[in-house]
Amino acid sequence: MFRSLTLFNYRAWFFGALISNIGAWMQSTALAWIVLTVLTENDAGAVGINMALQFGPQLLLVPISGLIADKFDRRKILLMTQTSLGLLAVALAAITVTGVVELWMVQIFAFAFGVTQAIDAPARQAFVSQLVGRKFLPNAVALNSASFHGARLIGPAVAGVSIAIVGPGWVFALNALTFAAMIIALLAMRTDELEPSPRGAKGFGDIVQGLKYVRRRDDILIVMLMAVLLGTFGLNFQIFISTMTLEFGSDAEVFGLLSSAMAIGSVTGALLSARSERPKYSVIIGGLGLFAIGTAAAAWAPGLIFFAVTLAAVGFFAQLFMTNANSMVQLSTAPEMRGRVMALYSAVFMGGTPIGAPLVGFVANGLGARWGVMVASIATLIAFGIGLAWWIKARRAERMTRTGTLTVAPVVDQDTRN
Repeated sequence: MFRSLTLFNYRAWFFGALISNIGAWMQSTALAWIVLTVLTENDAGAVGINMALQFGPQLLLVPISGLIADKFDRRKILLMTQTSLGLLAVALAAITVTGVVELWMVQIFAFAFGVTQAIDAPARQAFVSQLVGRKFLPNAVALNSASFHGARLIGPAVAGVSIAIVGPGWVFALNALTFAAMIIALLAMRTDELEPSPRGAKGFGDIVQGLKYVRRRDDILIVMLMAVLLGTFGLNFQIFISTMTLEFGSDAEVFGLLSSAMAIGSVTGALLSARSERPKYSVIIGGLGLFAIGTAAAAWAPGLIFFAVTLAAVGFFAQLFMTNANSMVQLSTAPEMRGRVMALYSAVFMGGTPIGAPLVGFVANGLGARWGVMVASIATLIAFGIGLAWWIKARRAERMTRTGTLTVAPVVDQDTRN
């Protein structure tokens, strides 16, 4: 389960990312709460717009961000993006602590975070393969998810208590400090032990190459289609949890604890995935179907405790999909195309948020928080149906093994070399 941690570079990465992720979840929780309860009068639509501004750049910048990840040294890219994110957190903390913060300022910061994260995400995901190599990649991806969602156990709960005691501004300040852990980890790495990264992108004329590559791969396309429906409508948990917290008449501390409850399931799902040596389509598609059922149960939860339990289940099912889907896309992509393909994957996975988050927020405002959650259930049920239909067809065509394990395509094909 923890075999990737035997490598020094991955250990440095793992613990640096864990600390940084705790800060990121603290900021995410505080940002949603300040928009919902301080800068507006419980306006879920404003939270959705803020999320759209943060995740929109991942869709808009996907050609450039993928090219950057394939053309330049990924470690140096991450040093620049992590430093930039830390400085943005410092500035956000300053305007909040001094009391000058307004909604439009937070929206500008959300967009700035989004632009920086759009460049960071494909480089971060593709860099993992350089840390561990192909053999340990599925395990490393799963442990990355465990780190991310393990931080979610701690970050939101700490944020909820901190908001109540010292206010959201100091939560942003604490997040700024956590970026130092990631920067130190990147600087401490043994560069001679990194796997070589082929430079597949020679210029901006190669941007469209990634799109052509994915278009020829229906196995990657179907995962991206399911991911776009899940990412657009299913992962708006800042809206779901904050509005349901108010639905139950609770406060910021409960909001943080509910986010942590969901993380319990997410960590469990990530660790279970880490035990598997290869990702499976049966888990990808089955996890999505169970996610649809879990969100429906959460939407009509009769009480706070039942809602918390369903959130843990939803986190588990979502993680089964996300970890296996990420590993599948990386393993079946040629190394010199990986940055561009992962940029596209990040874009379809999170780039739909500018559409989905405001829509879910407006549904929650108009029809109530419970129907906002039902949007996630309906959308992912459709995604499950699409994935299941493709999987049945693929099995008949003998594209998969009898166990449902993915069949990895050749690392390099003739079109890629040309």
